[in-house]
Amino acid sequence: MDFAQFNSMEKNCCSTEFIEQCAQKLKVCGHPMRLQLLCRIAHDTEPCVTELWSCLDRPQPVVSQHLAVLKQKGIVTSEVRGNRRIYSIVDPFIRMIVGSLIEVPMPPPDDVTES
Repeated sequence: MDFAQFNSMEKNCCSTEFIEQCAQKLKVCGHPMRLQLLCRIAHDTEPCVTELWSCLDRPQPVVSQHLAVLKQKGIVTSEVRGNRRIYSIVDPFIRMIVGSLIEVPMPPPDDVTES
């Protein structure tokens, strides 16, 4: 998402394209369990799927399904380290929103470029 679209507002309005992109991302993340997952991912340094589903007290397949949706939409990414799959938020817009929800500064990951 290009934040320049937001900063170069015409007539004090965001572009329709920018608003549509934001709305789609918010729609994906608006599910309570997905938002809870994002908060947990943001709060932990290297949360793996086992820690995520046990923390949420939900069955592992349900949590994995929600993580798959977030991953498919480019909100999170995962990395295999040994026998663990580690999740991180890669979308800068969602990182900013989740960071403000949990009031924890969230520096961007070292290996992620903005899309």
